[in-house]
Amino acid sequence: MESDGEPLPKKAKTEKPNAELSTKNETVSPPNVKTEPDNKQDVKTHRLCPYLDTINRQFLDFDFEKLCSVSLTRINVYACLVCGKYFQGRGTNTYAYTHSVAEGHHVFLNLHTLKFYCLPDNYEIIDSSLDDIKYLLNPTFTEAHISTLDTSTKMSRAIDGSLYMPGIVGLNNIKANDYCNVVLQALSRVVPLRNYFLREENYSKVKRPPGDSSYLLVQRYGELMRKLWNPRNFKAHVSPHEMLQAVVLWSKKTFQITQQGDPIDFLSWFINALHRALNGTKKKGSSIIYQSFLGNMRIYTRKIPPTELDDRQKRSLLATPEYQEIVTESPFLYLTCDLPPPPLFIDEFRENIIPQVNLYQLLTKFNGQTEKEYKTYKENFLKKFEITRLPPYLILYIKRFTKNTFYVEKNPTIVNFPVKNVDFGEFLTPEVKAKHKHTVYDLVANIVHDGEPGKGTYRVHILQKSTGKWYEMQDLHVTDILPQMITLTEAYIQIYELRM
Repeated sequence: MESDGEPLPKKAKTEKPNAELSTKNETVSPPNVKTEPDNKQDVKTHRLCPYLDTINRQFLDFDFEKLCSVSLTRINVYACLVCGKYFQGRGTNTYAYTHSVAEGHHVFLNLHTLKFYCLPDNYEIIDSSLDDIKYLLNPTFTEAHISTLDTSTKMSRAIDGSLYMPGIVGLNNIKANDYCNVVLQALSRVVPLRNYFLREENYSKVKRPPGDSSYLLVQRYGELMRKLWNPRNFKAHVSPHEMLQAVVLWSKKTFQITQQGDPIDFLSWFINALHRALNGTKKKGSSIIYQSFLGNMRIYTRKIPPTELDDRQKRSLLATPEYQEIVTESPFLYLTCDLPPPPLFIDEFRENIIPQVNLYQLLTKFNGQTEKEYKTYKENFLKKFEITRLPPYLILYIKRFTKNTFYVEKNPTIVNFPVKNVDFGEFLTPEVKAKHKHTVYDLVANIVHDGEPGKGTYRVHILQKSTGKWYEMQDLHVTDILPQMITLTEAYIQIYELRM
């Protein structure tokens, strides 16, 4: 009924306090609350909330798993906007209700519906001043905004007044996840991958078989990518907590937050897991992963006769079909570059000078002419690698660690590489090169390992395209760096972008 008088606040909401959550362990879906008010009375009742000034934006980041801090359930979770904690439910005797009465915290946000409520009075708050909190929880990007990311030099300001560049924000190291952080930062510089995950509608229609929830990994990665590039962050850093929990779950604890791993193992698993979760197949353009990173090579393999045989026996073996050269076509997502072994002895000045090698020297492995010996426990092979198709983004893995029976050894050789104009056309055959219109690449990310094998730390250098500046990132620490300094580091994984 409508009346001319002012309505009482308690009567404005017709739903029952316990409608959203039963105090028993029953799952009840939230009621369909209309966003548009039915009459003028509703507008007035919903809008007035005297507690909006109690919201503490510096406590809000929404980076952690969205579950109740008391019951650990994921159903009907609300964030207290005064202290930043998560609680379940909204009705009487629920954890959010109890918290609001006990602590005097009144403004809550439903993390699923993105609606604001005042407890314990239990009415919805509609106020445009809260839109920044809603955007922080779920940043959205338009096509027009995405198109300006690589040209805009506009800085953003965090709640504490610090300035940051969207995309150049630190990732929190929860305990020993720096090996994951550097890979996630490096992949955020791959433009097609970034643009794909910044718009949720690109992958929201992906259908997975019943019972398979690997799509969660895609969702979490999309959320992290949007937080990294969010121009309205409250803080100048992001915690990859939810993303890494999905990684621990879907890698079956192969990759842990509490124990350092190898970035190349994580990178290899992660891009393949994303490819499969996006319904990728063996076809070239079946997912954004293959569109960005998939190349092809031809591998020539021939078996070597045992060394203890004499020349006549070797010749007779080489004539058999088993010892003929075999040619196979193989796709690749990254190329492994082998470093020359470091010198064993110190020089005449009693110093063990750190050896250096040119990147082009390492890449001769893929010219189709250089042979490399591979040993198994009973057979030896000679292999040649010939690249037949270059991808838009080329990942190079510089193999620094070798494992033997007793321990892991690190090769400290410095690789000299240019940050621009790396021409991979030099390693292609004339027929293959004729098929490639562009073969020049520029470096966009460089992952470095410092310290002892199995320990040490990882950091990453990334290029900000809009300014042309390089930044060094080590967890939360972000500093600018001269490109000349990047080439002096012990490079481990590099991502190159094809110049079109």
